[in-house]
Amino acid sequence: MAESQSNRGKVIALLNEARASELTAILQYMNDHYELEDQDFGKLALMFKQIAIQEMRHAEAFAERILFLGGTPTSTPDDTVVKGREIADMLEGSRKLETLAIDMYNDHARQCSELNDHISEQLFKTILGQEENHYDQFDNVHGHVEKLGAAYLATLAGGEAEAGAGAQEGGGL
Repeated sequence: MAESQSNRGKVIALLNEARASELTAILQYMNDHYELEDQDFGKLALMFKQIAIQEMRHAEAFAERILFLGGTPTSTPDDTVVKGREIADMLEGSRKLETLAIDMYNDHARQCSELNDHISEQLFKTILGQEENHYDQFDNVHGHVEKLGAAYLATLAGGEAEAGAGAQEGGGL
């Protein structure tokens, strides 16, 4: 654990910054899920929903660590939800959110190490790996949309956006 009260406060701030980022991702991905489901892109909507559920787990893990360290978890997202985007724009925006998280968590893991809080460092590293997977999923689908356009989007139409067993670790398309 962070050795001094000052270090603990710095780690709590890092964890809360990450939690605020996760809250933004949750809200954005669930919004995209609803919009895609409404447009009958159930398969793609399901991917967004499953990733949002994973982001919820990340936000909870950060909150639990913050509470353990004696802090108060933020409940305020760090950005607003963007509505009414085209599918390619949703995917590009999601890639950007994941890139920001990856960069942030790499930096925060390093800072936690320097502050001698190796548990928080490991938490950032664990979630970092999952964020890289999310980026890869969004990037793959974005690439297919860019290359194949409407033909690929047609394969994503229909289906229900229900979170089943695949929601545990996220399902790719």
